[in-house]
This record gives sequence, C-alpha cells and structure tokens, in this order.
Amino acid sequence: MCGIVGFTGSDAALPVLLDGLASLEYRGYDSAGVALQVPGDGLWLRRRSGKLAELTGAVGDAPADATTGIGHTRWATHGRPSERNAHPQTDGSGDLAIVHNGIVENFLELREELEASGHEFRSETDTEVLAHLVADELAEGRSLADAVRSLLHSADGSFAVAVVHADDPGLIVAARRVSPLVAGVADEAAFVASDIPALLPHTREVLVVDDDQVVELRPGSVRITDLDGTELTPELRTITWDVEQAEKGGYEDFMLKEIHEQPAAVRDTLSGRTAPSGELMLDELRLSEDELRAVDKVFLVGCGTSYHAAMVAKYALEHWTRLPCEIDIASEFRYRDPVVDTRTLVVGVSQSGETADTIEAMKYAKRWDARIIAVTNVVDSSMARLADAVLYTHAGPEIGVAATKTHLAQVVALELLALYLAGLRGTRYTSEARDLLAELCEIPSRIETVIGRSDDIHPVAHELVDVRDFFFLGRGVGYPVAMEGALKLKEISYARAEAYPGGEMKHGPIALIEPGTVVVGVATRSHVYAKVLGNISEMRTRGATIVLVANDGDDTAAGLADHVLWVPSTIELFSPAVDTVALQLFAYHLAKERGRDVDKPRNLAKTVTVE
Repeated sequence: MCGIVGFTGSDAALPVLLDGLASLEYRGYDSAGVALQVPGDGLWLRRRSGKLAELTGAVGDAPADATTGIGHTRWATHGRPSERNAHPQTDGSGDLAIVHNGIVENFLELREELEASGHEFRSETDTEVLAHLVADELAEGRSLADAVRSLLHSADGSFAVAVVHADDPGLIVAARRVSPLVAGVADEAAFVASDIPALLPHTREVLVVDDDQVVELRPGSVRITDLDGTELTPELRTITWDVEQAEKGGYEDFMLKEIHEQPAAVRDTLSGRTAPSGELMLDELRLSEDELRAVDKVFLVGCGTSYHAAMVAKYALEHWTRLPCEIDIASEFRYRDPVVDTRTLVVGVSQSGETADTIEAMKYAKRWDARIIAVTNVVDSSMARLADAVLYTHAGPEIGVAATKTHLAQVVALELLALYLAGLRGTRYTSEARDLLAELCEIPSRIETVIGRSDDIHPVAHELVDVRDFFFLGRGVGYPVAMEGALKLKEISYARAEAYPGGEMKHGPIALIEPGTVVVGVATRSHVYAKVLGNISEMRTRGATIVLVANDGDDTAAGLADHVLWVPSTIELFSPAVDTVALQLFAYHLAKERGRDVDKPRNLAKTVTVE
C-alpha cells in the first residue's frame, strides 16, 4: 500500500502535492518523492528515504512556476527503502516519471525482456519496469494515454499508476487495476490520488476510477476511457465526509477499515509468488535450496498475534514437510537454552520487524549458526536485515493497534513457506502443491463472505455485552484461532477471556464453567471435529452459553449452540485465515457496544521495542 497524488492546474503544484502526501502518509512512510513539469525545461525530480518530513526539507529549490506534478509516499514491497528505490521512477531518458501503488506480479519476466532489448535499470523496484514499458510505447509513436493503456495489457497484478512526460505539459495520465484510485475536478484544476483525503482540501467533486480505466487529467477537466479507448461518463460524487472520516474510508474507525482490507492484504501477500512454471517464489530467499533441504528442525518465534500465526504454521509445516517444529514465545526462547545448530531453521514472525523479543531470539539462534528467516510486513526492518532470508507480507500499514490484516497476511505467508519447503523436500507431489496453492488463492473471497456477515455477528455481541467471563476453545488449527479470538476480545473490549485446547478443560478449567459463562468454540470441519463437539457438549451441560464458529449448513454444530457465527468451508489447514475473521468481528462489535476505543486500546503499543 502506497500513496499517489497528482495535480495539474494554474497554481503551483508542489504545495498541493505535499499537502496530499501528508494526508496519505498513513498509506506508507518509508520514502517519498515528487516530479514536477518545468515549462521548457523537462522534469524536476526530488526523492528522499524516510518519512515525508525528509522530502519536505529537501524541496526548497523547487521551480515555483511548475503547475503540474505527481507525488508518492511509499510502503516498500520490491526493493528496500532508499532514495534509489523511492518514487517517482523514471525511464532511461528522464523525460518520463511514474508513481505506482501495488504489485506487478510479472515484473521479473518483463524486466528480463526489457534488459534483453537494451534497457538499463537503476532501482530494484517493479515500478521502474512500468516506466520503461511506457517509454517503449511512446517511442513507437503512441500517445501517453495509449501507452498507459498498453501497460494495462502487459502488466499482471493489482496496481494504480500516474504518469507525467516532459513533452505533454499540463497532462497527467493515470490508471488502475484493483488498487484504489480517485480523481477530482475544480475550476482550472484536476487531481488524482489513491484516496479521497488528498483531494478534500481542494475539491469535494470526486470520480471513482474503476478497474482497467485510463484517466487523462488536464487543468479543469478529467477524461476517462476504457481499455479500448472508448470514452466513459463516470458518476461525479460530492463528498460530505470530513478529512478524518475520509482517512478511514468512511468506516467508523481504522480497525473496521482494516478488517475490511483483509481480502486485499491476503491477495497482495499471495501476489507474485508463482513462477511461470507454477513453482512458488519467495522474497529475498538468500538461502540455497541445499541449505534448506539440510534443515532437520524448525523453530517458530513470535509474540502476541504473531505467535498465534506461528502456531498455525506449526501444523502446516509438520503436516506438509514432516519436519519437527517447535513454537516459542520469543521472550522465552533464548532463556530456556534451546538446542539450535547449523541444521536448525528459525523463523521469526513480527508485523513491524522491530519487535525486541523476536530480534533477540533471532540473534541468539544466529550465534549458533542456525538458518534464519524473517516473516515481516516492513521491508528493510531490523529483522529483515538480520535474517538470512525474508518472506514479506504485503498487508500495507496498519493503524489500529490490535492486529487484524497483518495477522491474516502472516498466516498466509507462513502457509506459503510450508508449501515451499514441502516442495524442496519432496514431501508433497507437485500436483498436490499446486492444488493447495489454488485453494489458498480462494481464501480472500471466503474472507469477504465472512466480512459480509458482520451485521449478523453484531446482535450476538449486543446480547453478550455484559458478560464477564469468556472461554475460547479449539482443537487442532482451531486452537490458535481460539487464542487469537480471546486476545482480540481482551485487547479491545477489556473482557476477561481465556483460551484452551478443548481437551484441557477437563484438567482443571472446567471448574470455572457455570451459568452466565460464555464459551466460544471453533467448531469448523476438521479431523478433530467430533472431539470439539464433545468438548462443547460438556460445557453446555454445565450451563455455559455457547457461541460457535461453524461452517455453513452445519446443523449438528448449530444444535449445540445458542449463537452461531457462520463461515464458509475450506481446507482444514487454511481455515484459520477464514475462521479468525468471525472472531475479529465479534470482538469488534462487543468492544463498540462497551464504548471502547478500538483503535487505541489502553496500555498497548503498536510495536513493542523493549524487552
């Protein structure tokens, strides 16, 4: 997730671009840049690594007469955060500049073709590939709009772009596929941006750009065409939100917005992972296949929500790779003197890549010459630099303190890692791995289905708003789902919530079950389904109110429940990525019913950088 902004008009462009980038900085904050059309003197470009303030302090010599330009605030996906990888990216001539939000899945293939035809690249980004593709089309005599239209035919993935060229004064051409893009118009001005907040100080007349549409912006006008070049008449919308509401995309708070962003976060994490041959590809895997085949034991370390993602990964790794796998709360790992050597793989899991406990666990393993993989959402974070290899999630920035979309992205990324290792070790047939990957790619649509049932979950939370004690139960991969559900409820509603494997209740905790206690069970179909229902029956017999997460149409589970949170079915090992969403929404609605600030829970921080 990155932020794009563009302006063309009669006023100076730079202040408009900087204001727009400031309103979009929540979309990315590891680098920023602007490109301005200078009348009679080509393009003026300035980029800086770091937060937007670094760019703002470096544009004092910008030409005051530049009235057209594009800007970008970056959340790195391809290439570490640096000035070289910051946007705008240019073609070889420097006459064309492009900004880009999203992921080009086939960029490696496109880059190889361009290099073979003589193009030279200066960055590690997929964005620079797009600049060269557009330049090639211009060299064939096509207009800038037609060149961008051709780009949509060549590039695969989800992305939005905005392009300026020195030979087309006053013109910005933009386009999108999946990634968001809006345009705005005012007297003698036109605007384009990734999100509405960048436009609101200047206009409330907004056009939402749809997939595979090309936008031509000139002062006071916006023209939209489809892939065939046919002009369209889009609906002009008048925005009545304020800026804060707009940053939340019309949602009541960031947490709800980020819950709704989960299908896109999972899709982006899956994007670009498959080679043309159908084999899996992973980010920055600086370990040889032989080194990974030599691994005879895996440790997964993480904290909080990341630990729960690691718990899911343990089931997948052991089932698919047949490697023994241990999971550790990162703060405990190095203090228990674990047996680690050169044949050990240690996987550190952290949204920020800066979690102190997880970093220290990785450092400990490194001292024993273990192989280290980091799973993180932040390119070039401390963990990414420390690791031998990195598997990035592509969830984009997460503003709410309680993790939602970053957790699901971690779960999916770790499932990919398990499939990759299974392929290397030959513990799964290639055809089976492809079938599993195809099913994994269906998970975003199943997540969308659960999110669409939010209004059905809300009444359950409303009825249970005054309950004091919640117990979450699960077995198999349902246990980490129960753990994550209990954590979310504690974090944002401040309810007492404990999670147990279902079979453990008989070993003490069942003494706490009485009328008025709520038991939330993860009862989706699995190889331990009958066991889960048996455990739930024991709780029901003792007077507990039963809430079950169950698969659509499961009358057997519904017969044991007072309330059901329905979810679609999927492969058992993928079910946590679906089932967890129902419990996120349950926690969210219960917290809102209790009047809590779900974005900023008390006593919590987004990133824990101390032990």
